[in-house]
Amino acid sequence: QVQLVESGGGAVQAGGSLNLTCTASGIIVRINAMGWYRQAPGKKREVVASISRTRSTNYADSVKGRFTIASDSAKNTVDLHRHSLQSEDTAVYYCNAHLMSYGLSNANYWGQGTQVTVSS
Repeated sequence: QVQLVESGGGAVQAGGSLNLTCTASGIIVRINAMGWYRQAPGKKREVVASISRTRSTNYADSVKGRFTIASDSAKNTVDLHRHSLQSEDTAVYYCNAHLMSYGLSNANYWGQGTQVTVSS
């Protein structure tokens, strides 16, 4: 069974940096895309950044220029490098992967989420 585990969440001062890492484990044939989502209290879950199998990246306008997404296909990991954090970046961050597992079926998988709190 495929499992996604996020790490690196915590508290940080405004203007600081904090990196998140997601590790996918299990029987993985091919990862089509991976990305980060976030959800703040009272708000809908939104896409933060994503990276495809061809390493094409996309960013939400609110984080472009401050966040960088990177992947390591050999280790099945995806990182979110963040700096100049703002209070509005406070949210639960979720790792998402669209991949092919055993049985050669494609599906979306989610991590359990990690809390990030930016104080000012």
